[in-house]
Amino acid sequence: FTVLFMYFTSISTAQTTDCLHLREQCINAANGCGSVWNVVEDVCNISVLGNRCKAEDAIGCNRIIQVLADEYPEFKNCVCTTDDFCSITTLLGKQCSIDKDNISTETKLQWSLSALSKQAYTANRTCLDVNKECVEDEVCNKQLSLYLKVCSVNKQCNMEECQAAIRFFYQNMPSEVAQTMTFCDCIQPDESCHRAKELLHGKPCAVTAVPPPSCLNVIHMCEENELCRKKYTSFRSKCWRHVTKKCYNDEACLETLIKGDMPCSANTGCKAAYISNWGTMLRMECTCQNLPPAEQSLCKLFHHMLHSKSCFT
Repeated sequence: FTVLFMYFTSISTAQTTDCLHLREQCINAANGCGSVWNVVEDVCNISVLGNRCKAEDAIGCNRIIQVLADEYPEFKNCVCTTDDFCSITTLLGKQCSIDKDNISTETKLQWSLSALSKQAYTANRTCLDVNKECVEDEVCNKQLSLYLKVCSVNKQCNMEECQAAIRFFYQNMPSEVAQTMTFCDCIQPDESCHRAKELLHGKPCAVTAVPPPSCLNVIHMCEENELCRKKYTSFRSKCWRHVTKKCYNDEACLETLIKGDMPCSANTGCKAAYISNWGTMLRMECTCQNLPPAEQSLCKLFHHMLHSKSCFT
């Protein structure tokens, strides 16, 4: 596991008190916050940290901290909520911050030892071959195992935790590897291939809700979430620049568009933005069934933007 080094910095008494109070409220709440906090303490080794302010399992610790901040926004002033590695900023009355350069260097160092990091992206790979290649590579298999451990179908699915896991999985790897995994597919009705694709693409836990939300609801929910909103804005501007330029967020304007009016840029920046959507509600399966006729065209347009791979084939 990567080692997470954090260092003490000064902090105001007011913020320390507020964050410690939030922790006590969380532990005593009946909304499930206490159980998430217990996982934070367990994964981040808080009970044995003392004054070292150090966690052995950096990836696991940062993943569950992100889940805590996503599910209980009141903690956002007490933990970092950036879209990379996070840290508890107030721990046992002292502030800890993460040295992101160390984490970035360590992660790149791990992947530099992988033969996969030296391979160029090749289109039209089958997901079975891609999955097999990852499992046979020590670095990739370790990262894959961390993600699958959280999203395992053998236990009750926690969608938020699984989404956080797949988000970290994809953003930690070289872009060529991420492209290969994201754009793999199954040409033939091969059950083994489809199973491999489900594992690599977070299905069912990270993407499947019952009943499936409408694509309109997915967009609206995303816009209410800071992390998702930033990713959606980037994705829309880099892949669907024409749509953004013509309509921006005007849904009445968007309703007038048809697929032929929606050229996709399909460049490197677009691919990166599409891959960055992993682990957000933008990758959730959505539907336009059971919506009133007046909402169908806009819903189908959103479905096309989120799930069509016409950009990349």
